[in-house]
Amino acid sequence: MASSTAIAGKRAMAQIPEPLSSQLDLGFPSKSISMKKKPTRSIKIYCVQNLSPLKHLHFPKKNHQLPTIIRKEPVDVDVHQIPKKETPPHWNILQRAAAKALDMMEGTLISSERRRPLPKTTDPRVQIAGNFAPVPEQPVHHSLPVSGSVPDCIRGVYVRNGANPLFEPAAGHHLFDGDGMVHAVTINGGSVSYSCRFTETHRLVQERSLGRPVFPKAIGELHGHSGIARLLLFFARGVFGLVNHRHGTGVANAGLVYFNRRLLAMSEEDLPYQVRVSPSGDLETVGRYDFNGQLRSAMIAHPKLDPVTGELFALSYDVVKKPYLKYFLFSADGTKSPDVEIPLEAPTMIHDFAITENYVVIPDQQVVFKLQEMVGGGSPVIYDKNKKSRFGILSKRARKASEIIWVESPETFCFHIWNAWEEPESDEVVVIGSCMTPPDSIFKECDENLKSVLSEIRLNLKTGESTRRPIIPHSDHINLEAGMVNRNKLGQKTPYVYLAIAEPWPKVSGFAKVDLSTGKVHKFIYGEGRYGGEPYFVPRDVNSEREDDGYILGFVHDEKTWKSELQIVNAMNLKLEASVKLPSRVPYGFHGTFISSEELAKQL
Repeated sequence: MASSTAIAGKRAMAQIPEPLSSQLDLGFPSKSISMKKKPTRSIKIYCVQNLSPLKHLHFPKKNHQLPTIIRKEPVDVDVHQIPKKETPPHWNILQRAAAKALDMMEGTLISSERRRPLPKTTDPRVQIAGNFAPVPEQPVHHSLPVSGSVPDCIRGVYVRNGANPLFEPAAGHHLFDGDGMVHAVTINGGSVSYSCRFTETHRLVQERSLGRPVFPKAIGELHGHSGIARLLLFFARGVFGLVNHRHGTGVANAGLVYFNRRLLAMSEEDLPYQVRVSPSGDLETVGRYDFNGQLRSAMIAHPKLDPVTGELFALSYDVVKKPYLKYFLFSADGTKSPDVEIPLEAPTMIHDFAITENYVVIPDQQVVFKLQEMVGGGSPVIYDKNKKSRFGILSKRARKASEIIWVESPETFCFHIWNAWEEPESDEVVVIGSCMTPPDSIFKECDENLKSVLSEIRLNLKTGESTRRPIIPHSDHINLEAGMVNRNKLGQKTPYVYLAIAEPWPKVSGFAKVDLSTGKVHKFIYGEGRYGGEPYFVPRDVNSEREDDGYILGFVHDEKTWKSELQIVNAMNLKLEASVKLPSRVPYGFHGTFISSEELAKQL
């Protein structure tokens, strides 16, 4: 840091209570890992090292001298397009005084918060315990050991996103709040490599420059009066020029899509960030991507790529002002359509949606945002029992919202939708999704156990009626979350879906291949003490007659040995084909994609 900032920062930080780990024994070491990237300055990353597979992490009390990782600039990257690490701010006297005063206020707030127990949904000791805990970046490791044989058709890179907090949480923290980190396994014939990097969001760059978290955490911190206070503190920091939110506040930790020769990392509160995969298998953030000035609002983390037309379909929702929801699409060359403003009575959480051959299917469900709840001490994310769940069916080419057909589907909350298709003979659109109860259980602590039921929902466009049925018999119920259908069949009728077995919740003990017509379940279980995440299906041949002719890729972590690997499983017979031993731990994460070597060769 510059000397003036360092002095001001030390004085101000003296007013902040000790780190949460020193009081609650959470797990971040008291010293940071210094990672050097030539030719820029070194950066400090707080991380967890030498973790043991315990229910709660126990963080070291003493300082540890951690290794320096040298990171070289890949030769193929245009460094002018990469966001540079911000140098410490050169604040004037007024700004330094404001920073000190605001830090003192924040310290008082944190001290007050720590007098009250945190619910499990925002307790860091639960949310980032064990293999949910963060890891440091890893440069490319080549020639990884492989057990078995990697199928010849798998050539390219498997990338998976996840939440990986750069700094130790000062107070409340939800798993979804962590900074985005992409893990990449590159497969090129007999050679396999691995790397992982933070996505350099504007939020992360600023917090790293300041040396601590200052942006409010949407789920972990923004509830009750303390949430209002945090928003006011953040607003005040913006007024004095201590932080800048004008270029987004997102963490880019959820979805990944490869579209129009770009890999995009997304979280629904911001624009996407473009991440480039280098020929060596390393990852570099190109920057916040607005589709050449066409996109001016946030985009949800699950846009849909049409396998037939190459178009990308997306939604954007706003929690503060109308229109609360907008729909738009991008042609295969990246040209954006005009927004279609969809009228909603209240701002609604819409994490996912679906496409068919001719329609987009938009859920308007019972989890809504009510910021006024914070005034009464509650959370702004609530389950509105009085609202009626419904699905909107809108033509892909619609230019106005009046064309939408709404079909009610009582008490339905699908956090994820796996596929949808049309059945013209019955005037129905069929939706395949996992219906979650209680709907807000991942955001709010409750006594009722979470259930995620794989369901078939039929929406009749002629009568306006709907039906819903569990695909798997009630007696054989298993929680199924995170997964996909064959992406070459998205929007078409598919016989199978490949989903994570989310048991014991929130861990994933294996994956299931489910026959959607019969409900028959074929399981692949990772084994005792071994857990994974989203299964990703890679087709062997796009022209194959069998929909399940391909392979399932996914990260698996052994909580006994504390080792991670990438497994490749034959989707037809669920036999393990190959296992790639990874050089470092891969935390449980969110969503991924596979980019073929042919696509990588055309990457921008």
